[in-house]
Amino acid sequence: MQLQASRSMRASRVQAPHASRIRLRPVVRAAPVANAAAVEAKVDWAGLAKELDSKSPLEIMDKALEHFGEDIAIAFSGAEDVALIEYAHLTGRKYRVFSLDTGRLNPETYQLFEAVEKHYGIRIEYTFPDAQECMELVRAKGMFSFYEDGHQECCRVRKVRPLRRQLGTLKAWITGQRKDQSPGTRMAVPVVEVDPVFEGVTGGPGSLIKYNPLSNVSSAEVWNFLRVMGVPTNKLHECGYVSIGCEPCTRPVLPNQHEREGRWWWEDATAKECGLHSGNVKKADGSTEQKKAERDLWIDGSAVQGIDKAAAEKLAGGDRERDTLLVLYAPWCQFCQALEPNFEALAKDLAGSHVTVAKFNADGDAKDWAKANLGLTTFPSIVMLPKAKSGFVKYPSERRDPESLGMWVKTLAGTA
Repeated sequence: MQLQASRSMRASRVQAPHASRIRLRPVVRAAPVANAAAVEAKVDWAGLAKELDSKSPLEIMDKALEHFGEDIAIAFSGAEDVALIEYAHLTGRKYRVFSLDTGRLNPETYQLFEAVEKHYGIRIEYTFPDAQECMELVRAKGMFSFYEDGHQECCRVRKVRPLRRQLGTLKAWITGQRKDQSPGTRMAVPVVEVDPVFEGVTGGPGSLIKYNPLSNVSSAEVWNFLRVMGVPTNKLHECGYVSIGCEPCTRPVLPNQHEREGRWWWEDATAKECGLHSGNVKKADGSTEQKKAERDLWIDGSAVQGIDKAAAEKLAGGDRERDTLLVLYAPWCQFCQALEPNFEALAKDLAGSHVTVAKFNADGDAKDWAKANLGLTTFPSIVMLPKAKSGFVKYPSERRDPESLGMWVKTLAGTA
């Protein structure tokens, strides 16, 4: 690569115009591909994800922009994902940025949008919800219905559908998702993947590619980068806000609280877990059948000890020679699947200690028994069964990273 500064600017698909800001630009450009769609269909995206997994965000961003050109855009929420725009700027390539204006954002977020446009000399492509849909929702349920019946409906109208429209004009998009944002559900965030939810401009499954250049980067690393590069940031971050969304749905977090705990805080944690009856698939004839998992969890040499119904009954009855940390799970549950690497890491950390880390498949015939005897309400449920005592203590948090779980175990069972 060579260093080069550029002053070219073109509406919302631009390079930053500041000659004083040095940017990286590859010396050699690949020639245009005659049939890009055919080439993209042949790309091994899973293989590319492995190849790029050890690369820097700048390298991943450069590859994304090189491959898709003006058919890819950065999704900017108005938070620390402004780092994506700085990385795109540093590549020296043309790039597009879009944002979802839900109509409920904080004033500080709108101020950041303007600051970013001026700083980089770009125009953000704002996408808005359908006015008729918003009007009907508010007239029927009021301005703040989500406090009573969950945020899904409001998000669907104000965020998901506008996002779907925007993505329908693209072949790929770039997000600021990181694995450390929500350890319980985002541990499987590859740096590039075929989008499993949304469709691109050509339509149909597999028509949209999703890049996550910050996947392997920690929050601390992102903020060090922003400070060093002098990037404009949202003033709400200075007031204790870590995760920033719509004003009614976002609040500051306390010291050592996880950033996602500042979002939709009024909802019970079970809204972000699998309900006990979520394992049934409704068929066209109105009947249901139980979901079948492709495999069990924590197998093939796992440090997590499996127990059967008889052993679970023994533990629940108070016959315990050791402190036992037990996860009640269902193999089909996506949140249990997301927990698998963290719980495995915890089991390895506690190997050789006085605490047994175990699993119990509480689905199917064992479900009612687990509800009555081990406090099962949703999958996964994690409980501590103290040595030589009856009863249990249920893990109350959504933070399921090894450090948080390990801290909780230590407070209950000590380190001896």
